[in-house]
Amino acid sequence: MGAMSPSRIYRELKRHGVSGAKRKLLARLASSASDQASFRILLITNRDSDNVGDQVIEECDIALIRAIMKNLGIHDYSLSSRAAGIISKKYLESRNPTLLQEAEKAISESDLIIFGGAPLFNFRYQVFHERTAITLQLAQQYDKPVLFSAIGIEGYEEESEACQNLKQALNLDCVRQITTRDDYPSLERFVARGSLPIDRVADPAILSNIVFSQFTQCNDINSRDVVGLFVVRPRIFRDNGVSLTEKQLDKFWVSLIGRLNEAGTPYELITSGHFSDEAYLEHLVRTHGVSLERCAFNMNTPEELVKRISGYKAILTCRLHPSIIAYSLEVPSVSLVWNSKVSFFYDIIGHPERALGVGDLSADAALDALEKACQTGTSADDAYRMSVYQSLFEGIRNILCPESMARPYNLPQLRRNIIPFRGTTDKEKQAKLERKFRRTYDKFNRVSDQNQRLKKRNATLKTKVARLRDDR
Repeated sequence: MGAMSPSRIYRELKRHGVSGAKRKLLARLASSASDQASFRILLITNRDSDNVGDQVIEECDIALIRAIMKNLGIHDYSLSSRAAGIISKKYLESRNPTLLQEAEKAISESDLIIFGGAPLFNFRYQVFHERTAITLQLAQQYDKPVLFSAIGIEGYEEESEACQNLKQALNLDCVRQITTRDDYPSLERFVARGSLPIDRVADPAILSNIVFSQFTQCNDINSRDVVGLFVVRPRIFRDNGVSLTEKQLDKFWVSLIGRLNEAGTPYELITSGHFSDEAYLEHLVRTHGVSLERCAFNMNTPEELVKRISGYKAILTCRLHPSIIAYSLEVPSVSLVWNSKVSFFYDIIGHPERALGVGDLSADAALDALEKACQTGTSADDAYRMSVYQSLFEGIRNILCPESMARPYNLPQLRRNIIPFRGTTDKEKQAKLERKFRRTYDKFNRVSDQNQRLKKRNATLKTKVARLRDDR
């Protein structure tokens, strides 16, 4: 059996009743005596999503954790980045314990588990909450500490069984810190342990300007003239309880594009990668005659998303992460509100007027908001930008080396010590494309099956109507 890492030694000593001061000393001595001892960190994000904003989160989280380990003087460690899908849909459907073996192995062999970004508390129309709860139950079983960093929280419901199951898991002893990027009042309702540290911090993508520095374009915003228009699938509004139909959304984009054409303003229609968003962009091209030359399809890597945004004069978006990345790059942005997290972000950065409700949505309102945003400009707040780093630093330090007197880097120090993202490899690009295509094929098959069922039902109804007529 190999040597235990310091954090594991520390927990074992604690379990056997060794006093705090003694177990810190013994863990430190054991660490010094063994060259094999290392920390193993498991990072869990929504990295497998073809919404590239989630991939930006993952790369920023990786860069932050590496900087923190350097900040703490820890060089002997491993970092494994896995998707929330480590708890598979097949397991959720069947509860076959053999389908949990991979997740159990990854969790049991880790010294620290970090959930980074993404709506991992979402219990309304996604299965993130169930995956999160099961991961926490396994972490509790194997006595593994867990940190939640800048998590997206989309409400709290006392009556929801899913919400309450998640709340129970979040209050397990293994959870050591929770920070959110948006809905802090809901986070307070989730937490029942008064000793559990919680806070509201920036999304990790707020550091895109540093992490993706090798992929940003011209820094002089005055030399740019193209407006980026990020479209999103119409159903996302309905899924989040917002009354906006596809017909209304079509009308908005067609009207907006017409106004931009009249004004001679260069623009580009784009998505942040989700296949359903790109399908809607294709719909605008084929159904409403939107110029294909004005569209950017196939957004598949985080560096390409950051690069595109860095070259725009301003953006109008729907999804959250183009707004966050734009803020990081100090590109003015305006967003349509389909989820409260959009409003939360613009409130936090001091520009609630740039979050547009859809109740009175119009091209005129959007263009007026864009013009005012360009006139006012965007200046990222350094304290807000650093909040995600500082909170995660404290959480990691308190678990891995509680005796350390190290202080977190300030922004200039972080710039010097962070390792910028070097780009997606060809192998990784292929894997991303394969996942995206498989989701598209799966969606097509489900829609096709549904159509076949409706056809059979329609044929059965026609037969019954014909018999009723014959009986008369």
